[in-house]
Amino acid sequence: MKNFRKITGAFVLIFLLAGGFIFAQDKAINANQLPKTAKNFLASHFKGITVGSAIEDREIYGVDEYQVYLTNGMKVEFDSNGNWKEVDGKHQKLPYAFIPASIRNYAAKNFPNTYIVKIEKERWSYKAELSNGLDLEFDRKGNFKRIDD
Repeated sequence: MKNFRKITGAFVLIFLLAGGFIFAQDKAINANQLPKTAKNFLASHFKGITVGSAIEDREIYGVDEYQVYLTNGMKVEFDSNGNWKEVDGKHQKLPYAFIPASIRNYAAKNFPNTYIVKIEKERWSYKAELSNGLDLEFDRKGNFKRIDD
């Protein structure tokens, strides 16, 4: 009987995990369906650049994130509340107004002939990729930590 319970428990766990993958799906949405915070971010920092497509990444528990592809080739990822998580310029210079000043200043001072082409905001840190291919890591307050190879 003990073995039956273990086997049954294992099957239930496998079924739940597989179900999570089955129910997780990406859905194309209209740019107007993005959270207000995301729409405001795009209007402020990418004025005049239209959204080519927007994807809502749904998990079993709800929306996980939004991926927005702009017509100039850039990609912006937002969390479920519409806060930016990553901006990828696809080798183009990013607009700097949303990037913390300490990160902008560090990059400009230490790498004067480069510009930021990608930035990721993680829970405890930022990662910025420069046009020369260097990846810089910063803490949550924007203090430089290291160059990541």
